[in-house]
Amino acid sequence: GTWVYFSFFYVGAACFDGLQNGDETGIDCGGTCVRICSAEVINPTIRWAQSFKVVDGQYNAVAYIENRNAIAASPEVNYTFTLYDDAGLITEARGTTILPPDSVYPAFVGRVKTGERIPTKTFMELDPIDMWVPAEDGRDQFTVLNRTLTGSDAQPRLEATLENKALTEAKNVEVVATIFDANGNSLTSSRTFIEYFAPRSEEKVVFTWPEPIAKTVRSCEIPTDVAVAIDLSGSMNNDQDNPPEPISTVLSAAEAFVGRLDVDDQATLITFATEALLGLPLSTNNSATRGVIRNLTIAPEEEVGSTNTGDAFVRALEEFSSVRHNPDARKVMVILTDGLATAPDEDPELYALERAQELKRAGVTVFAIGLGKEVNMEFVRAVASSQGHAYQALTTAQVDRIYQNITASICEDGAAVIDIVPKTDSGFQSLR
Repeated sequence: GTWVYFSFFYVGAACFDGLQNGDETGIDCGGTCVRICSAEVINPTIRWAQSFKVVDGQYNAVAYIENRNAIAASPEVNYTFTLYDDAGLITEARGTTILPPDSVYPAFVGRVKTGERIPTKTFMELDPIDMWVPAEDGRDQFTVLNRTLTGSDAQPRLEATLENKALTEAKNVEVVATIFDANGNSLTSSRTFIEYFAPRSEEKVVFTWPEPIAKTVRSCEIPTDVAVAIDLSGSMNNDQDNPPEPISTVLSAAEAFVGRLDVDDQATLITFATEALLGLPLSTNNSATRGVIRNLTIAPEEEVGSTNTGDAFVRALEEFSSVRHNPDARKVMVILTDGLATAPDEDPELYALERAQELKRAGVTVFAIGLGKEVNMEFVRAVASSQGHAYQALTTAQVDRIYQNITASICEDGAAVIDIVPKTDSGFQSLR
């Protein structure tokens, strides 16, 4: 009977029989089984989740997941992104990723459609993970040898060279690039794939964005093209004759502002009174721009002239649209005025507001300074990119400090951090 039982009916312990037997510490896991029991694994945590605009109505949803297990990895992690605005839930997006061991890895869902709504909050939730297996290599399998970001204000392109340090090949490698500011805040992200990565070899990868990211990545490593627009209407010398004020103090502050630009930054000078004129085209020769600003004067005929603020925005847009604009640079305009727009249209303020909107739609950040107690700050705030980009200088003594604040606002101290993370399951141990 014993011989018959063992010959025809007995089934030995196996890692795929749906039972906890043999030396298993769970059902088909632990002991001699390759699969690691979930009870023996530290649950992964979500560091952060965010959505980044691709184009209007489409966003990349990205999260960083931390796996603190030294060798336990999962070949399949399902997750759900939920995107919200102030009105509530916009949409959900599901995805699947692998989770290598012992580091932080991105999860990515591209081009999530949001319609006309703009997500302000993004959350991510992981499904329970049932499958854990040992992995030989984690994030340290790959090394980023170099990276170069170009065209940030035109057609952004990030090129990098990766090295596979392992003695084994890697297939279907997902590579996610995320750019952080100096304070560790995530700014934007992109993804690409490597179908086959040979052992001990190098591969070049390219990440692209369909829209400029120069305004998003505010590191001072990215240069700036600045249009300095100065009101030269007759009222700008009404306070004092020798030297004429407030124009003398304004010119001194504007000259100092240009002097604080970095070596790769470009400046262009625009003056406006009855007409708006291009004083100097975009150039990195900022010492020459400072010299021209220093020698500006108000023409006698402008004592009875008008203030054509709108065409100052037109001149700036023309210059930023020219071949002189650096495609790697962000675009900024700093305009100072002490009065109302009085030319060239029947409704000059509306004309100026429309021209300012055209400039801002072209990706230009507009800082506006209203000089004096009588200036129309409602108009100044309307032409600026935001409330925080509008300033009022009640006295000439405040002008230089405002220009200094704008200098600090244009870019952030510290280098942008570009985190490039490849992921592959080639190092995962097979269950069989």
